[in-house]
Amino acid sequence: MSENSEQPVDPWAPPNPDGVELSKPATPPTPPVHDQNTVISMPGTDVPPPPAAPGGAYGYPTAATPTPGPSYGYPPASPYPSYGAAYGQPGWQQQPSNGMGTTAMVLGIIAVAGFCMYGLGIILGVLALIFGIIGMKKANRGEATNRGMALAGVVLGSIGILVSAVFVAFMVWVIVEDPGGSADSSEDPFATSLVVDAGAR
Repeated sequence: MSENSEQPVDPWAPPNPDGVELSKPATPPTPPVHDQNTVISMPGTDVPPPPAAPGGAYGYPTAATPTPGPSYGYPPASPYPSYGAAYGQPGWQQQPSNGMGTTAMVLGIIAVAGFCMYGLGIILGVLALIFGIIGMKKANRGEATNRGMALAGVVLGSIGILVSAVFVAFMVWVIVEDPGGSADSSEDPFATSLVVDAGAR
């Protein structure tokens, strides 16, 4: 056996073949934040304050001061109460209920366009009239924002009722005043016969 002067290499040993120091150099510790100098505490510096924004001090809006009144320190009552509305903060607002006005207008359009549907225009016109009146009352109270649509439903519903009633009355008149109506039921109006005289040739 030959004697080898090299020792087995440890695969898990740190790579330090040349004797180079691999650790970080020691740095002086930084002082804590409250011990460090700031811009204001530096000697000989005069720093102006930050500019005030048009809406408030230092870029933040100021709260609106409530006006004194008979509410004794409470914010004034509104039809839609919202949290912080008296102090300039946006609050929750109730959404307008525009369903009645929209329904009235749609039913009014269908009633006018469908006047020839034998009475369906009258029914839809009455519904459009009812929903339109309810929608206009909601708009007057401030609960809805589509007063024009409700008014259009009332007008179109009224026109649909009138035109449908005239059409139904006309159809009844046509059926009653038919000259070849069912008064002569003994004759068949579709029976036609051709009689040819055989001796007339």
